[in-house]
Amino acid sequence: MAEISAPPATPPRNRPVAGALWMLATGLSFVLVTAIVKHGAQDLPAAESAFLRYVLGLVFLIPMIGPMRRARLTPRQYRLFALRGATHTIGVILWFYAMTRITIAEVTAMNYMTPIYITLGAALFLGERLASRRIVAILVAFLGALVILRPGLREISDGHVAMIGTAVFFAVSYLTAKRMADEVSALVVVGMLSITVTIGLAPFAFAVWRTPTAEELFWMFLVAVFATIGHYTMTRAFAAAPVTVTQPITFLQLVWSVLLGALLFGEPADIWVVAGGTVIVASATFITIREAMLKRRAIARA
Repeated sequence: MAEISAPPATPPRNRPVAGALWMLATGLSFVLVTAIVKHGAQDLPAAESAFLRYVLGLVFLIPMIGPMRRARLTPRQYRLFALRGATHTIGVILWFYAMTRITIAEVTAMNYMTPIYITLGAALFLGERLASRRIVAILVAFLGALVILRPGLREISDGHVAMIGTAVFFAVSYLTAKRMADEVSALVVVGMLSITVTIGLAPFAFAVWRTPTAEELFWMFLVAVFATIGHYTMTRAFAAAPVTVTQPITFLQLVWSVLLGALLFGEPADIWVVAGGTVIVASATFITIREAMLKRRAIARA
């Protein structure tokens, strides 16, 4: 939901405790983002609340102005950034809409499908090899999604459909970012995302605009703050420890989502959502760790 800050200059990734603590902070920040949106944006149109979140978050763009001016982007790079901004814009609108329609736990659990779609997209569009183990992990993840949705056993709401679309559009956005990260600095990638998404959200927001209250502006600013903190701590976690340490800890986001939903919003703890989310997290963790192992082997051979 928010911008990813540039990796800090840190020692090699050999501090597992620090990495785990940074990832714990990441999960808590992202769950707080979800809870704040659910509390503070219930009466705002989804497009407008998303737009306010990005407009108010432009203050975090200030450190990125210098690197963006020096980047000298090519027309092709501008087109790719525009593609990312368009897909991310749609994903953000769908996420804000889903957040006001289904439980926090469901949003969190279904959001874990994004890395699964990224793996599929990398195989289909970037030519990456899809080994049999990864195919099995992807199929298991889809099984977890079916456990959450339970089609035929309960009504699938428009919020669930919106979250499916969210994961797909975010996957396209992150695949584009992966391509651009090989060509320009992380600060440029983040800064261009902030600008393009703000511009992309503007017409959708103005089409349904109503004047927000001071309280709603306050909540949306908090969303921008905690989203930025979450991505910063996530980057610090990746810099401190390998994914074999940090990735499994993302499961705690689902635990905290269930607790916050029950304590603050009276949402019943759904065992099917927890079970399906656990299956998806396990599959995504396997794929992430497997890719990290293969990358290390390739470096060792080189």
